[in-house]
Amino acid sequence: MKNLIILVIMFFTLSVSAQDTSLYLRKEYVNAEGKVLPYRILYPENYDKSKKYPVILFLHGAGERGNDNTKQLTHGSRLFLADSNRKKFPCFVIIPQCPQDGYWSSAKIDRSTSPITIGFDYEATGITWPLQSAIDIVKQLTKDEKVDRKRIYITGLSMGGMGTFEAVYRNPDLFATALPICGGGDTVHYDNRVKAVPFWIFHGNADAVVNVNLSRSMVAKLKASGVNVKYTEYPGVNHNSWDNAFVEPTYLSWMFSQKRKKVKW
Repeated sequence: MKNLIILVIMFFTLSVSAQDTSLYLRKEYVNAEGKVLPYRILYPENYDKSKKYPVILFLHGAGERGNDNTKQLTHGSRLFLADSNRKKFPCFVIIPQCPQDGYWSSAKIDRSTSPITIGFDYEATGITWPLQSAIDIVKQLTKDEKVDRKRIYITGLSMGGMGTFEAVYRNPDLFATALPICGGGDTVHYDNRVKAVPFWIFHGNADAVVNVNLSRSMVAKLKASGVNVKYTEYPGVNHNSWDNAFVEPTYLSWMFSQKRKKVKW
């Protein structure tokens, strides 16, 4: 009975018609060096330009890198496209396409060939251009459209979860909250700058791609720094823990209840 209930929830939460993905408009961002980052943007349903809307920046995983800008629609987009969610949580959703040779995190080479090391240093290499471009797209949107600057959110899967941690570290005055999924995190650089940004972290304890201890260590580090942290660990769940996270009943309502305390930029 319990499994049946979960399946029913997943069906109604994630089911969307085939044409719904066309609601994600294709665009490109060209950075100062001339590098092009394709991305998709979903506008609020019945967009009213007299109102201000929240923004969600969604970073997909390493397995969805490339240049066709289509694989990114296989996971999180279903959550954001569900009819009930579009009505209840109107917002902009930005899903940039990380290039085949790029990464959302400056601390990681290819996860498929090398494990992530606890205690890496974001400052050792500097931010990657795809992650910086993704952040710049959000900032550009705040200039082009009506955006609630106190309600800019970030979430990501796997490599995108890792990028979520780094984006908040490098831009603590931009995001209202962060929800990394099976992405791990670093245990060095979180300090008082991120105290105003609450986290909800998700991971499966059977993850063979990203060791769950990375998320556990990150949770401990954030709590020690005084950060408001929620942590949900799924017993027996592998790297696809987003399948569980996206059916959490309060995933979106918790996200949208958060507001940035101070905006300096």
